[in-house]
Amino acid sequence: MTHALCFALAEVLVNRTRSDAAILCDTLSAHDIDPSERLLTAATDAFRDAFAALKPAPYRQSMAAVVAAAESDADPDDMVETLREQTHAATEVPDAARESLVGLAGDNRLAVVTDGPREWQVGKLDHHDLLEQFDTVVASYDVGTHKPDAAPFERVRAQVDAEEYVMVGDESDVEGARAAGFVTIEYDGPALWATIGALL
Repeated sequence: MTHALCFALAEVLVNRTRSDAAILCDTLSAHDIDPSERLLTAATDAFRDAFAALKPAPYRQSMAAVVAAAESDADPDDMVETLREQTHAATEVPDAARESLVGLAGDNRLAVVTDGPREWQVGKLDHHDLLEQFDTVVASYDVGTHKPDAAPFERVRAQVDAEEYVMVGDESDVEGARAAGFVTIEYDGPALWATIGALL
């Protein structure tokens, strides 16, 4: 049987080593902006509002909100690039995940289903040399809705031909995948990688 194995990106394939707040503080400081609580809140609120509504360039909107609130002459585009670099540097791929993907790719089709702008999410995979392992990456911005809506999972079905579709992720991931008729495996830590092959 041909399986399409789909994985969430955040905290399944790629783990954070620093908090969003720490990354944001370093980004603002790198552009000579004092990372006060007021500015951190402005950045976070602008991002969340844009992201929830799937507005274009939510990270730029976040940085632009900071620049406006701080009355700074910093360039929001330059700040986004710093934020991207800081974010990549603050992530890691568990050895078990990397090794398992290589083994699973031989007999299965692999996909990533993730919330966020496509360029930003694909960039994380590329940064860690994981992109070539996957047949497709479906980001929520591609389909106009975030998980747990079924649309991202239906896009996988349209792009990857398989007899059975499996989603590995957190509660939100498996809720949407189950609604789309996927077999679901709720990720509960790195130890799961050792048993995913045996579950199929």
